Amino acid sequence: MGKHENMTMKKTFTLTFAALLAFGATLTASAQENPKVIRVAVSGAGTGGKPASSGSILTTAHQRGDLEKEFAKDGIKVEWTFFVGAGPATNEALALKKVDFASQGDLPLIVARSNGLRTRIIMKRQQFDKTYVVVPTSSPARTIEDLKGKKWTVQKGTATQLVLNRVLKKFGIKEEEIKLIDMNSDSQTAALSTGDVDAALSSSKDLVARGLVRRIYLVDDPKVNPPGNLWVSEEFEAKYPQIVQRFVSALVRTAAWSADEKNRDEIFRLWAKSGTPYADFKEDYKDTALRDRQNPLLDEYYTTFIKNSIAEAKEFRFIRRDVPFEGWIEPKYLNTALKEEKLEGFWDEFDGNAVRKKKSGAK
Repeated sequence: MGKHENMTMKKTFTLTFAALLAFGATLTASAQENPKVIRVAVSGAGTGGKPASSGSILTTAHQRGDLEKEFAKDGIKVEWTFFVGAGPATNEALALKKVDFASQGDLPLIVARSNGLRTRIIMKRQQFDKTYVVVPTSSPARTIEDLKGKKWTVQKGTATQLVLNRVLKKFGIKEEEIKLIDMNSDSQTAALSTGDVDAALSSSKDLVARGLVRRIYLVDDPKVNPPGNLWVSEEFEAKYPQIVQRFVSALVRTAAWSADEKNRDEIFRLWAKSGTPYADFKEDYKDTALRDRQNPLLDEYYTTFIKNSIAEAKEFRFIRRDVPFEGWIEPKYLNTALKEEKLEGFWDEFDGNAVRKKKSGAK
């Protein structure tokens, strides 16, 4: 073999070996593209701190194992945390980089943003909830005005506190003109039953059925009760955009199932695992289309509500810093999922006043 041929073979071998190394590195990098675990936080827990919640697309996915099914083939674990401390506890976990996706109400979402915690809103988890102002059954109160100067309880820093301020404002009452006591939902139930507090916000029919409270006011206003939010941390999104897409796509499939009226009974029974009775959901959703409530769209109603919530959070002095809105809402994952699942036009959009736009006409 000539010297020239020998050099050529060595060169070819070197190039081939380098190509194999590069290919191996590509495979290794590809294997590292997926996380080992996806950490999902729900801002709230079931009765007595049960690791379950209800009422939303995300909690339905949890009960059905939809996300686990999506990622099982890749060996990716889905880890759920249900925070009794609600939105503020979720913010703490985000600050410590212990959560990748989470659902929250509007106030803790805004507080996090104002404090520099970086998230991207990727879909809505539900909308058009109902809640009530309740009082102990022995209370003489008949109106909101009767409760001025009285002891109210709310879990501070949560969306419910912002709802309370909206209700009080409607009746010309400021938060300083009531005695506000910070309690989680289980503590609120106990305090109402003993008469240690005078009022609270609740959606539970069960408390009424058990004779613990009496409802005196229905809050059934889509400009007062906030839509639910689902976000991903900016850090996770930057590292795993393909996982974010699959996450959203899986939840869009859950949302479509949840919007099907033939599944109404099964949905309520799944949610009842949280400890809230089936009857509560049956009443709450009476005369309400599932498709309207279990609606993931980041429509004009949603963006308007969040902008108004930011203004109200400033007005009620829950935040002091500006909240940058530009780039916060990221609809591309949802839009891709709707297209891929052939669900474009399936859900109706609502305008900034929560009025239905032109009906989609979807079957």
